[in-house]
Amino acid sequence: MTQPAPFASFTTPLQGQSPLRQAITAATRRAERACVAALLPQAHVPAELAGPIATTATTLIASLRADARPGAVQSLVQEYALSSPEGVALMCLAEALLRIPDVATRDALIRDKIAPGDWRGHVGKDRRCSSTPHHGACW
Repeated sequence: MTQPAPFASFTTPLQGQSPLRQAITAATRRAERACVAALLPQAHVPAELAGPIATTATTLIASLRADARPGAVQSLVQEYALSSPEGVALMCLAEALLRIPDVATRDALIRDKIAPGDWRGHVGKDRRCSSTPHHGACW
């Protein structure tokens, strides 16, 4: 007579994987090229949406370019190199802000990423900028 395993009454019997779980398991550690090749045929935009999407994208890009200060991004990248904790925080923040749907979560993320940085250590270090109004792009 065999004894039941200790705690057997707390376990649930193993069941077979669902088709979706089997597909996920099969895709584990699959090469990126193979994943993209398999998914690319599924990536399409309905014809009736292609025009409005292109119009919206063109309008957004034109607006951003019109409002951008010349050299602003370059100045930011030069001031906060990716080798610094502040540069990494800014890059993570920029990437994450593209994906966050609501204002409260965005504000919390900004507080979380920006608070620990040594931002004061960078104030006034850019010798290319001047306080005079006729100088180029400065923060």
